[in-house]
Order: sequence, then C-alpha cells, then structure tokens
Amino acid sequence: MRHALRPRTPIARATGFTLIETALATVIIGVGLLAMIDAQQSFIKTNTWSSHTASGTFLANEIREMTRMLPKHDPIVGLSLDDDGGGGTVLTGWGPNAAEFGLIDFDDIDDFDGITFAYDGTADIADGDLPGPVNAFGEVVPQIDLNGSIVMDGGVEVPLDGWRQTVIVEKVDPFDTSVVLADDYVESASGAFEGLGVGQFPVRVTVIVTYQRPGELMGEEVARVSWIVP
Repeated sequence: MRHALRPRTPIARATGFTLIETALATVIIGVGLLAMIDAQQSFIKTNTWSSHTASGTFLANEIREMTRMLPKHDPIVGLSLDDDGGGGTVLTGWGPNAAEFGLIDFDDIDDFDGITFAYDGTADIADGDLPGPVNAFGEVVPQIDLNGSIVMDGGVEVPLDGWRQTVIVEKVDPFDTSVVLADDYVESASGAFEGLGVGQFPVRVTVIVTYQRPGELMGEEVARVSWIVP
C-alpha cells in the first residue's frame, strides 16, 4: 500500500535585522550624528567669531569717533624739536604731556599713541594702560549679563572683560602714507620747496582690538581700524 506524500511545509525565514545589518545601521547613524555635531560646532564658532568681530569693530570705531575733532598735536604746546643741552635735539609734545594724567586730559591725537584701554588698566600714563574699553564719550563700557543688565560689583559697574583697545599713532609720508616716519622727522627746504616742520606731517591712527577668552593666556586680535589725519 502506497502512502500519500505529504506536501513539504516551507521553512519560515527569520525576520528582523541580522547582527551585520544592525552594526551597519549603527555605523551609519553614528557617522551622521558626528557630522551634525561637527557642523553645529562649526556654526557656533563662526557665529561667535562674527559676533566678536562686530564688537571689535564697534570698539575700534568708538576711538575714531572720540578723536575725530581733535588736532594732531597739542593745541598749546604744539610739536617741536628743542635743544637737549648736549648739542642735539629732543622732541617735545608727542604723547601725553606732563599735566595729562588720564583720558579726560587728552586734547590731541598724539596723546593716544601707545595707550591701551582695558579692564586691567590703571590710571598710570607711565605704563600706557588706562581703564577701558571706552566708548566715544570716554566712558568705560560696562559688562552686560545675559538678561541685558549691567553687571555691578559693590555698586560699581564692571568693565567689559577680556577686551582691549590699543592705539598706535604714526607720522607718515604725505606723498605715500604707507611709509612711516620717525616722530621727530623733518624735511628740509629745497629749491621752491619750503620744507616741512616736525608737526606738519599727516599721521596714521590705528586701533587694534583684541579679545581674551576666559581661561586663555593671551588675547586674539579681532579687529583693526586705521585712518589718516592730514
């Protein structure tokens, strides 16, 4: 007697992910997440740098605005070459004069040469550091918190931390302002040319703004603004 053959039942294939497929999916997702994180960090750095550049340019232009109406050299003393008593000459009038002890006393552009306005600045003209940074009115720019309020310490406004405005004033050639001349340089008369006295040259004013991040040992230049005063 012959037995009827039973139809074979197909073997069910396992469903779901295999170990290799799971590993590949993990790798793909991980690479995607890393790319997103890196892009986000790059965006934050770019945005921060842009913000710092804008702040630095603002601080540099505040110095420019402050000095816009000032004469090149002291309106009373002027700029002159005087006898040094030893057969030579000494330049008088460049930089802060004897009676000028702070920003409120500055009455000409060359007073600003070599001066830095910063949070750690003091009212000591000798070392070239003054409190700052400052705005166009000579007021120290205060620190602002995340709520938009001025940061106070013992009832006193805390200056904007980490920022420095350094001012450089240079005498330049009137025919080529890229050429820097010595502060005491004069040009003698020649033929029809009457010459130029020590105080008759244009000056170039440069403001360098740096920002020192918390925890960093040195500041980084974020803005530089220069202009010529004829």
